[in-house]
Amino acid sequence: MKIAIIGSGSIAGEHALAIQELKTQPEWSHLRLDSVVGRRIEEAEAFAKTWGMRLGTTDLDSVLANPEIDAVIVTSPTDLHADQTARALRAGKHVLCEIPLATSLKETDSLIELCDAAELRLMVCQTQRYHRALIEAKRQILHGEIALTSIVSRYLFNRRNNVNWKGRDRSWTDNLLWHHTCHAVDATLWLLGEEAEEIASQIGAPDPETGIPMNVSIIIRTASGTIGTVVTSYHAIIPQHDYLMIGRETSLNFVNGELYSPEGLLVTRTGFDPLPDSMPRQNEEFFRSIQERREPAISARSVRPAMAVLQQVQDQLDRRQ
Repeated sequence: MKIAIIGSGSIAGEHALAIQELKTQPEWSHLRLDSVVGRRIEEAEAFAKTWGMRLGTTDLDSVLANPEIDAVIVTSPTDLHADQTARALRAGKHVLCEIPLATSLKETDSLIELCDAAELRLMVCQTQRYHRALIEAKRQILHGEIALTSIVSRYLFNRRNNVNWKGRDRSWTDNLLWHHTCHAVDATLWLLGEEAEEIASQIGAPDPETGIPMNVSIIIRTASGTIGTVVTSYHAIIPQHDYLMIGRETSLNFVNGELYSPEGLLVTRTGFDPLPDSMPRQNEEFFRSIQERREPAISARSVRPAMAVLQQVQDQLDRRQ
């Protein structure tokens, strides 16, 4: 199976690393990183050389026209995801798209329809669903070991400068609502096991330096009456990433990749960040769904409930402006 990556930034490198790790398993030894498409030719060629790829280029059309490419991983800037995913699907490629799949519910629905019509696999990188600690929390919820009444989620860190989590300067401005808030909303709905019936939101005024809102708060109510509260910020000097799952008799707390109960630590992380531990499992599911000709676990359809919440928040923001 030959794979192309669209984008040559930090998250593209994490995908390449995850695929290299998968290739050490006999089942996945046939995976091949073939080509990468970047914004600058020198960066694309350097990325291709680092990961032993055949081609580094800025020409997306030529890569998508290559009949030997089976699958594409979209890791480009947020606003390009929907268009590039659609182009790849129309070219007959299976797609693994970094979060967010799109920046509107309309685009999301269009991609679902396109994927279905083409009978291709389209998976979204809601990588938090593959964090070991959150998987254990979901297991306890499904087995009735905790009866949820609400979840409080915080995803807070400092992004006042246009620099990514690896300290790399960016050529594009991130989107707090459709990127990091999307992570938190999707994981919250996944843990709750229900779609949102009602939402309320507040979004801070655009920051004078970045030009984007830097604070978002969303309250979600499901049909059963459980509540999800999501708070995200790019202003937090003290970073915090957690999901406090409040039950009738007990609670669970996911904190920066680890899971705690009132009795203590339940699941620890490997290293500082759970991402390196989660990415191979996520990508393996994508490749397995291609082999088995089935919808992947985190399909475009499965993330639609989160995208619907974000669209409502975006609509509220647009009405205020």
